Amino acid sequence: MGPRLNLIAAVCENMGIGFKGELPWKLKSEMAYFSKMTKGTKDPNKKNAVIMGRKTWESIPKKFRPLPARINVVLSTNDIEVDEGVLLCSSLEGAIEQLQQPPLNSTIETVWVIGGSSLYKASMDLPECHRLYLTHIKAMYECDTFFPTISPSFKVINDPDVPQEILEENGVQYHYKCKITEDDFFIEVL
Repeated sequence: MGPRLNLIAAVCENMGIGFKGELPWKLKSEMAYFSKMTKGTKDPNKKNAVIMGRKTWESIPKKFRPLPARINVVLSTNDIEVDEGVLLCSSLEGAIEQLQQPPLNSTIETVWVIGGSSLYKASMDLPECHRLYLTHIKAMYECDTFFPTISPSFKVINDPDVPQEILEENGVQYHYKCKITEDDFFIEVL
């Protein structure tokens, strides 16, 4: 079994996550939460890895790529151009395998899956899937990309790193949830 995978996404009321290759909303505080969660480590000598599909990579404005202070992994079956230092892998399993090889395996604290839809689905089907961090945006947006159906085996837990209150920005309310797989839920409780 490989490293535990944490998934992070923001979804609106129809479980939409994107429209025409972009986020359908502009919420700076929610983006700051994403950055804090995917950058933050307990060990200052380690970094986190972020795994994303090609479309997610291309949706990030060039001036923000690669995502700073994280090991960026892009999945694509095509030969695409990525920045120096960005790992290009043809599959999720290949990315997990590469992240387990020296020297990366000793420098990575957490592996985050950041999109898109098919990558979230593939990740949730793996035994390495550990936690799902969802921002529920309490509004409806036009979307053409959606978060996959979440199995009832995911249970909501209280994570001390996840704010519990309902937040609001630009008249839009949202709140954070952390869900954990049922198998891991029992492990965490013990």
